[in-house]
Amino acid sequence: MSRSLPFHCCAVALIPLLAAAALMTGALDWQQLQSSDHQQVLSQYRVPRILLAILAGAGLGLSGAMLQTITRNPLASPDIIGITQGAGLAATALLIYLPTISFLWLLPAAISGALFAAVAIWWLGRQLQSQPAKLVLVGIAMATFLGAITDWLLTLNTMQINSALVWLTGSLWGRGWHHINLLLPSLLILLPLALSFAYRLDLLALGDEAASSLGTSVKRIRVQALSCSVMLAAVSVAVCGTISFIGLVAPHLARLLVGSRHKYLLPYSAITGALLLLLADTLARGLMPPIELPAGLITAMIGAPYFLFLLSRYRGW
Repeated sequence: MSRSLPFHCCAVALIPLLAAAALMTGALDWQQLQSSDHQQVLSQYRVPRILLAILAGAGLGLSGAMLQTITRNPLASPDIIGITQGAGLAATALLIYLPTISFLWLLPAAISGALFAAVAIWWLGRQLQSQPAKLVLVGIAMATFLGAITDWLLTLNTMQINSALVWLTGSLWGRGWHHINLLLPSLLILLPLALSFAYRLDLLALGDEAASSLGTSVKRIRVQALSCSVMLAAVSVAVCGTISFIGLVAPHLARLLVGSRHKYLLPYSAITGALLLLLADTLARGLMPPIELPAGLITAMIGAPYFLFLLSRYRGW
């Protein structure tokens, strides 16, 4: 669906507007931040935190949009089908058993865990590729299983769980410029790569037979797009923790705005994901200052009812 230039400009302009609101939200108000005593809070904490919310939210929203097309299921998202839980299990094990290791190792650990979960789901559901509803059920079962292993690790290692718990709740607390230096290079590669799949994902959305008849290697494109989607989710989760439901809600909101053509759906899923996570983190800091709620708690409160709403409308069960 084509849209006018003013519409696109307004959609993109929402990000700096919300970022400005986020900059002024928190335990210290804007007037206090103008003093020299609190300038560091602005430059070293709030600004990088806002940028991380935009980057990670864009990665999760784009990942969810690709997954929903790959699985042909509107209920698919990285956290629902177990990809986020795979990344979370690997990261939790690293934080518990190697607490002094550099944060740089969290990224490859999360990617490895996410890829393991994706391969396991694909293998377990290999006979269900034509039944997307059942394939998502396999993913939900995998998410539950991996989440149980994570809880087991936390139970066995109660003395080392503080850092893991902060990460598992999905929080941008304590994030700084070095986290951006970790996330940004990955997204500079993965975001354009994901957008390059737009035409091929349009073909996949037509169905396997129609896509094959148009000369598309369905299996190859699905594997490539799935790998890109998994890595997008993994690098976002590695930095921000297990933020839930962004990958589910953002693509649906984007479809309401621009329709199902991936030329528009993919970038708008990224924009919507960025807005959702930035809004969630702003609310997390602004609802009960000086207490900060995890951003993952806010996204879960928004996303869980929406997921139930989708369940009631989806006729594929």
